[in-house]
Amino acid sequence: MPIDPSATIAPTARIHPEAVIGPQSVIGDYCVIEQDVVLGAHTQLEPYVFIKRWTTLGDHNEISAGTVLGTDPLDKNFKGDRSYLNIGSNNKIREHQTISRGTQPESETVIGDGNYIMTSGHVAHNARIGNNTVIASCTLVAGYVQVEYNAFVSGVCGIHQYSRIGRYAMVGGSVRVNQDALPYCLHGGLYIEPKGLNLVGLKRAGFTKEDILALRQAYRLLFRSDLRLQDALARIEQEVPTEHARHLVAFIRGSKRGIPRPRKMNSAPSASADD
Repeated sequence: MPIDPSATIAPTARIHPEAVIGPQSVIGDYCVIEQDVVLGAHTQLEPYVFIKRWTTLGDHNEISAGTVLGTDPLDKNFKGDRSYLNIGSNNKIREHQTISRGTQPESETVIGDGNYIMTSGHVAHNARIGNNTVIASCTLVAGYVQVEYNAFVSGVCGIHQYSRIGRYAMVGGSVRVNQDALPYCLHGGLYIEPKGLNLVGLKRAGFTKEDILALRQAYRLLFRSDLRLQDALARIEQEVPTEHARHLVAFIRGSKRGIPRPRKMNSAPSASADD
């Protein structure tokens, strides 16, 4: 049965007969759910949510009022072919957020698990958002952007297409992300630049003092040693053989848009691992 008998559906909601509504879901007033939509168990839709065709949500998602999921891509090359928006479980997507499906036929936009996406923003076609990220209000995520798990993006940021944001990175408010935001680092400035390690985020995530000291050593080799980038990466591989340092090196080597560098090369990271 497309609509599970345990689901609660407001009388003003409009649900296509071919849509699937999971157990214990709650669909609010004036929601519209098109065909080829699948909602997992314990989905909660506040009033006026619009879920368009070829969108799938996992379990325990909370979608706030005025959100539109599965919109056609904002891409002049889009021809109307079938593509997808796939959203995992345990996400909170707040008011007036729009998220597009993929541009190319059979491509997809992917949102993982446990994310908190705040109000009045947009996630564009073919973006890939990992798990346990925070994307704050009024931030615009362009097409093909990748956000690794546990990243934090503050409000009113513009993230350029094809940019990447690394795991446990934090991007400050109103930053223009036109290059890749480095894993484990804090970023600020008008145009993105690293400001040291994301110490608060790392400690909250349970990173040990040794983990943080190793990342500080890697950061110094990158930005305080006057080494060329490839030489710095080679030194990190030799001198900082930890899991997180290896990921940092792999992330940088995989960059296509390039990585930002601090504007003030003579300044030191603002806090120590003992703080």
